[in-house]
Amino acid sequence: MQSEDFDIDTALDAARALERVLAARIHRKKVWGQEIVVPGQLGEALKLPSIIAQLSGKVAKRREKGLSNFQELWETLSQPTKEDVLNRIGWYDPKELDWEDKRSNRRPTSGKTPQE
Repeated sequence: MQSEDFDIDTALDAARALERVLAARIHRKKVWGQEIVVPGQLGEALKLPSIIAQLSGKVAKRREKGLSNFQELWETLSQPTKEDVLNRIGWYDPKELDWEDKRSNRRPTSGKTPQE
């Protein structure tokens, strides 16, 4: 999925999912010889809470700014992170689905319609 494919609603869903993906990452640190587990804070570093607030705002201009910020952020993410986010929001590519999948809108490859 390209960043241009997002609208405000899908960007908000994806931003919330990205926040959960990044928060699920944990880091182990040693403090005074004791190992501690620290939750991921990359979301805050990327200003994701601010982007989510913009996308869920009431003013259209602010939502557009949030969409723009999210699209810029999306381009910088790694492919596995993007896939993780898309899986969480239930996004799929219909071209990759099997013909029997109900979500698929592909035509049969034989050129015949199912009624024939």
